[in-house]
Amino acid sequence: MSQAKERPILFSAPMVCAILEGRKTVTRRAVKIQPRSKGDIGSYGIGQPFIRHPNPTKRNPECPYGRPGDRLWVRETHKISTGKVGDSQACVRYQADGDYQAKVMPQPETAGPRTFDRTRPSIHMPRWASRILLEITDVRVERLQDINEQQALAEGVVGVDFRPDDGFPMCRGYMVGPDDGKSPLETHAAKAFAGLWRSTNGAENWDTNPWVWVVEFKRIQP
Repeated sequence: MSQAKERPILFSAPMVCAILEGRKTVTRRAVKIQPRSKGDIGSYGIGQPFIRHPNPTKRNPECPYGRPGDRLWVRETHKISTGKVGDSQACVRYQADGDYQAKVMPQPETAGPRTFDRTRPSIHMPRWASRILLEITDVRVERLQDINEQQALAEGVVGVDFRPDDGFPMCRGYMVGPDDGKSPLETHAAKAFAGLWRSTNGAENWDTNPWVWVVEFKRIQP
C-alpha cells in the first residue's frame, strides 16, 4: 500500500467557513485535460479515476488532489504577526472568520519581521500556518451540471426558510451561506451552486458543462 500524501488546496473565505461549520464536505475542480467522451475515463480502483491522455505516449492524468486516504491542507487568506526577528513564535489571523492562532514557524521562515498590516493571499500561505486539514474519502469524475441537490448542499449551500410577501406558506430558498439577509435566494440548491461556480469560474465555463474532479473529504485534526 502506497503511503498517504499531503497536498495544498485553496478555498475562498465563504468555503473556509462552510468547512469549519461542517457544511462543506466536497469540492469540484475542473479537469485540466477534458475527456472527449465518458470512454476516456478509467479507474485504477475505487476513488482512483484517471483520464486517458489523447497522446498515448503521455501519462494518463489522475486527480491532482490525490486519492482516498491522502490529505489536503487548506490555504486561505491570512495575516502573520511575529515578535522580534528570529523569534519562532507567530500569530496567524485568518480572514474568513477573524480567528487567530499561535503557530511555531520553522527556521527558514524567521528571516524577517512580519506584521498584521499585510494581508497575504491564500496562495502564499505556508504549510505551518494552515489550521485546516482534510482527508480525502472519495474521488470521481462527473459532468459539472450533473450535480444533484444533496451534493449541492455538501458543497456548502444552505437552505433558508422565509415567508413570502403574501404572508404564507413558508418557503425555502438556497444560497451560499451564511444567511446575511441580503443575498438573493434560489429555488434549488443546485441553482445556488451554479451561481457560485459562475462567480468564480465564469458563466461561459458553467455553460460548457466541463468534466470535473469531485473530491469528497472529512475534516481531521492537524
